[in-house]
This record gives sequence, C-alpha cells and structure tokens, in this order.
Amino acid sequence: MPRIFDNIEASLLPALRDTLAVAERADFCVGYFNLRGWRSLSDDVDRWPGGTGHACRLLIGMHMTPGEELRRVLQAGGDDDALDNQTAIREKRRMAEEFREQLTYGAPTNPDESALRQLSAQLRANQLVVKVYLRHLLHAKLYLLYRQDPVNPVIGYLGSSNLTLAGLAHQGELNVDVLDGDACAKLANWFEDRWRDRWCLDISQELVAIIDESWASEKRTPPYHVYLRIDE
Repeated sequence: MPRIFDNIEASLLPALRDTLAVAERADFCVGYFNLRGWRSLSDDVDRWPGGTGHACRLLIGMHMTPGEELRRVLQAGGDDDALDNQTAIREKRRMAEEFREQLTYGAPTNPDESALRQLSAQLRANQLVVKVYLRHLLHAKLYLLYRQDPVNPVIGYLGSSNLTLAGLAHQGELNVDVLDGDACAKLANWFEDRWRDRWCLDISQELVAIIDESWASEKRTPPYHVYLRIDE
C-alpha cells in the first residue's frame, strides 16, 4: 500500500528530502514553482555535480491564470495546436516576467537572499534545469528520484503538491509514493515525452538573469543608482 502525504498527518517535504539524500538525479513536474520555495530542496541538489544524469530537471506546466485560460479557449476555439514559434516565445517571456514579479512580494530576508543566490549558481552549473511546457496547460505534480539500487532504482511521488513551501509542507494536499517498478517506468516515460516536446522551452538562463538583476544579486548596487531610484 502506498504512503499518503497530506501535510496534516504526514508532510511530503521530509519524505522527499530523505529520498533526495540517496538519489543521484531527479525529474519534477509541477504546475507552479516558487523561486523562494526552492530553498527547501536546494541543499540536497547542491551535492550533485550537474549535467546529464546528475541534475534535477524541473518542468513547469501552468503558464496562465484561469481567466487567461478561458479567454484563450474562447478565442482559439479550444484548439491547443494553434501554438506557433512567435506565440511560444511571447509566452516564455511572459512567464519570465511573472518570476521576476515573484521577487517583488514581501520583504527581502537574508535566508531568501542566500537561497536565491544558490539557485542562480545551480542553474549556471546545470545542477538544475528548468523548462516551461507550453503545448497546453499542465497541472500535474510528479516527483521522480533516481538512485543506484538494483531493486528499487526509481521512487515517485504523485499527487497535488506544487514546488512551493506551502505545497510541500504546510497547506492540505494529497500525495502518494509510487514504488512499483513498472509504474515508475511509465511515469518516467510520461515525463520524458513532455520534456522533449517541441513546445517545452528552457527558461534556466532567464531565471539566472532575473535573480542576478534583483535584490538577491551578488553584485553591489552603486550608491548613485540607489540615489536615482529614491529621487524618482
């Protein structure tokens, strides 16, 4: 029987971290990703060298609000195949701006600053690769972790938790672990199909730029630039 993680009697985050501690790579698919929330898993990924077979691949599926989704369906007649290169590039840029806006919420803190710098470094080192799935809205939540184990090489977690601190540990959710080898293989194939989709675009470098241009940047802001902002 699978274990249930509802963040009430059992939280997903400790189980996920325990599995990450013995894993060598991971594939995550979520609807939403919070840049600050990455710090709950970043230390476990930081020990991986990065690159193919030694990194976390993160696929983000929700790229519009419910209202925007409804307008798109009404305008395009529900045709998901209406996507073209120009539209995909525009959607990718819009998602990047939404991530930039995330960093304007709340007051900056030292832990957040440290975590965002670590996130930027992991993106640069290919320890974390982030893509956005644009073919259609994808609300799936899947965490696959791979390890050197002849009996149980893949462990999955499937349910409702997004990659946010609230989704992993606080708000009520419903997730189960998947240990069956055949089921994990099918889930891995499902992830791979979407990761390699034509309309699945890498946004890693855009996230690096967003962090490095924010208050979390390691570059010191010249006092004159601060003066100009105050004087506006």
